[in-house]
Amino acid sequence: MSDDDVRRAAIASDERDSFAPAPAGTHAPLDSPEYRSTALRHPAHAPVRLDPAKADATELAGPVFGDDAVTEADADLTRAAHGEAVGQRVIVTGRLLDSGGRPIPSSLVEVWQANASGRYAHQRDQWPGTLDPNFAGAGRALTDDEGRYRFVTIRPGAYPWGNHHNAWRPAHIHFSVFGRSFTQRLVTQMYFPDDPLFFQDPILNSIPDEAARRRLVARYDHDVTEPEWALGYQFDVVVRGPGATPLEDRAHG
Repeated sequence: MSDDDVRRAAIASDERDSFAPAPAGTHAPLDSPEYRSTALRHPAHAPVRLDPAKADATELAGPVFGDDAVTEADADLTRAAHGEAVGQRVIVTGRLLDSGGRPIPSSLVEVWQANASGRYAHQRDQWPGTLDPNFAGAGRALTDDEGRYRFVTIRPGAYPWGNHHNAWRPAHIHFSVFGRSFTQRLVTQMYFPDDPLFFQDPILNSIPDEAARRRLVARYDHDVTEPEWALGYQFDVVVRGPGATPLEDRAHG
């Protein structure tokens, strides 16, 4: 059996589990009234499912890069040519897994976030938070043989976003991950534990099931924490199946 045949069989096995209906309450409704922008942004038609088991063999391995396309430096958001980023340095690490708990190696993980003052490095972000010229604002990494990724970044600040009166987003990091092919992409958010702003965040709270919401909150890990340097957090991402990481509500909030 060829490598492509083995990969197709793994995808087919994974999809038999993952295409079962998700447990009630684990995904946010596409139109969430408390999250006001979904009224105009949510899809009006049912999604079209693409079967990865029938995908072209050239894409079955997921992202493919040259030796110098993704470097270790891409996973450190805190260093620039002229200095280090301002803020509480953190290490965010975890594993990318499929519905069977199997690691997904050599897969692209991308992150983007606000800086320590809650400001994005984007021209459309004009609220008066301070810009940090030494903070990249985005990073990427490839998972290792055990499906593990690792980023060095700073804890993002809260920022106002106008959804409701006195609305502030909790600290969060956006994640984009791929499963075993490009048809298995998940865009989601990671939150930090014990954030006081959870109670009024309609994006997090649009997920009805409490256990599913908890899967979006990272776990502080003292073993990952490095003395006198950075706090450590674990955040595993499951791309399919009953324990899947919930989907972000299709916004940049």
